[in-house]
Amino acid sequence: MRIGTILQAKDTARRDVVTITPDAGVRELIALLAEHNIGALVVSVDGSRVDGIVSERDVVRHLHHDGTVIHNTVAAIMTAAVETCAPDDDLDEVMTTMTTRRFRHVPVLDGTTLVGIVSIGDVVKHKIGQLQFERDQLDSYVHQQ
Repeated sequence: MRIGTILQAKDTARRDVVTITPDAGVRELIALLAEHNIGALVVSVDGSRVDGIVSERDVVRHLHHDGTVIHNTVAAIMTAAVETCAPDDDLDEVMTTMTTRRFRHVPVLDGTTLVGIVSIGDVVKHKIGQLQFERDQLDSYVHQQ
């Protein structure tokens, strides 16, 4: 299974990647996370290149160390070294990377252009669907006998 298949299976509203600029404020970041009911935003100056990623976890960790994080910019709390994948990457390999590196969101790039984002929730949803399909196939086979 390929990452592109996961992107295609997402609801149309969920396919668009919500981005934020590095100079935006943390308050704006929090508002966008809440508005779109998502856990991370890709940081991008132009909306197509990945300059970083910022998540709820980043906000909480910085809040723990610095109570004034709300007055910072996204650039101050984002992760600049972003693990990305491509639409033709193997889902199991990406899932393994997400699990071992302990992150929940991976931007998907076609060359250098941002084309989507895959969350651990997307991966789990797909895996559950796949298991249910296999179970139904086995059940159908057993009951044909």
